[in-house]
Amino acid sequence: MMVKLVNILIVIIATLSINSTDTYESIEANKALTEFYTSGYLIKYYDIKAFQILDNKCNVCHRRRNKRRIFTIENMNTYANDIYKQVFVKKRMPRGEKIKLSPNEYQELSIWISSTKNK
Repeated sequence: MMVKLVNILIVIIATLSINSTDTYESIEANKALTEFYTSGYLIKYYDIKAFQILDNKCNVCHRRRNKRRIFTIENMNTYANDIYKQVFVKKRMPRGEKIKLSPNEYQELSIWISSTKNK
């Protein structure tokens, strides 16, 4: 009886150790994939947030006064450097008293501009 119990314990321990090795490798593989997809999601998220800001705060005026520079999701990354200069360096945009960027919107634009430099 004791020998059977020891044999069962050996089989259980061997099975657990094999599965734990497979599980560890699986976790490491999934972790790498998760990090890749997570970083891709963050970039995509800030692209969308930046476009919402550009469309709501910038395109309102650009549609009337500067039709050559209406921001779209397709072209906005090409204008990222110009937006940085006008909004953060020269502080010329947005113009007027009616349209202001909130601190959160400044931060989201800044993160988006930084992400375009990493692409």
